[in-house]
Amino acid sequence: MDTAPDRLAGKASWLITQLGVHARRLVTDAFHATGARGYHYRVLATLREFGGVSQVELGRRCRMDRSDVVAAVTELVAEGLVERGTDPADRRRNTVTITRAGTRQLQRLDRALDAVQDELLAPLSPDERTVLRDLLARVLAHHARSE
Repeated sequence: MDTAPDRLAGKASWLITQLGVHARRLVTDAFHATGARGYHYRVLATLREFGGVSQVELGRRCRMDRSDVVAAVTELVAEGLVERGTDPADRRRNTVTITRAGTRQLQRLDRALDAVQDELLAPLSPDERTVLRDLLARVLAHHARSE
């Protein structure tokens, strides 16, 4: 693994952080190979699941800063992956929606991310992967409630 002292290597926080650094590197490389960034995936996945939303709502759902949302949406609009429009129910409000090309890109990114999951979790059986994911989701949900 690494040369961390036992008192560090035995802490879940240390292990999660180290694995997170490795996971981020794998995801960044995989997305880069498709010409995308992590923010692109977050935006496209959110729009696919929730439909057209305002940039403010998009940022909230993606847990992204307003300026990062604007930059990501601008990049995705330029690539034809999302469209900006006016909310028919409130003409003062702008919405962002995913395009067909955006849906196809999201599918490519899903495949890339699935491959990363396989590489990252290679030492684990399918059942162990499910248990790990469920435990991490439970810990994350616990802390998300306190934010």
